[in-house]
Amino acid sequence: MLTAVIILTCIVILLLIMLVSYRRQIKKICRQIVFMKENDTNMKIWSSNNVRELNELEEEINNLVREYKSISLSLKENQNNLKNTITYLSHDIRTPLTSLDGYFQLLLESHDADEQKKYETIIQKHIKNLKDMLEELFTYTKLQNDNYKLEFEKMNFSKLVFETAFSFYNDFEQKNLEPEVRFTEEQLYIYGNEDALVRIIQNLIKNALVHGDGEVGFRFEREGDNAVFCCYNQVNHGENVDVSHVFEQFYKSDPARTRTSSGLGLAVAKQFTEKMGGSITADFVDRQFCIIVKFPII
Repeated sequence: MLTAVIILTCIVILLLIMLVSYRRQIKKICRQIVFMKENDTNMKIWSSNNVRELNELEEEINNLVREYKSISLSLKENQNNLKNTITYLSHDIRTPLTSLDGYFQLLLESHDADEQKKYETIIQKHIKNLKDMLEELFTYTKLQNDNYKLEFEKMNFSKLVFETAFSFYNDFEQKNLEPEVRFTEEQLYIYGNEDALVRIIQNLIKNALVHGDGEVGFRFEREGDNAVFCCYNQVNHGENVDVSHVFEQFYKSDPARTRTSSGLGLAVAKQFTEKMGGSITADFVDRQFCIIVKFPII
């Protein structure tokens, strides 16, 4: 009987020791959590014990902390992107709006029919530029949504390239430019979204029109199993162009010359291209800036 009492007493004492140790470890973990909440630190929860349950608790808490930090960094990045977006858009939209206001005043004050017609043409141009900028922003915003999906179908890439490039005939004529064109006669088909593909081609050509200093050209051909469209233009001040950043939103090599641009055209082209399983790259060689888009042929 005495032996049983002694054994039971030892067991109770052991359990009390374990309970005290558990309580100390839990309090230690709580103190560490409070410290991590109040301070920006990369510290992890830890305790000097060999208890499997406590070790699992520490690991799960550390996983939650890592996930929280990742979400927090993502939120901060999104907030910074939003601030940058508002800053850039405020500047870019204010420019055509200011011009519109000025030309409207001139139109109202003018009594000459020819002069009024000139002002109307300029006003229409500024309205179109503003509309294009807002449309580009709307498209870019949609592409930031992970749930945004494109509907794919078999498309004649050759036909779309030719038709889209030809639609800019008047734009090139107004700038006294005759683009160099090298298109394969082979009909190349890809799998993708027609509206997105047209937007990609348009944005590349618009970029060449806005930033080109003279020579502009297009190349469309087969390279192995890929259909390749290249849009290139001459740039006299290539030192201002950083090809590693041209696909970033709001990137402008020379802000003073791009007030009719949203700075989103190439970023939108890149995201559309990648959503359709293609690749897009930029290169600058001998004063010639070239953007190359590739899609697998089907």
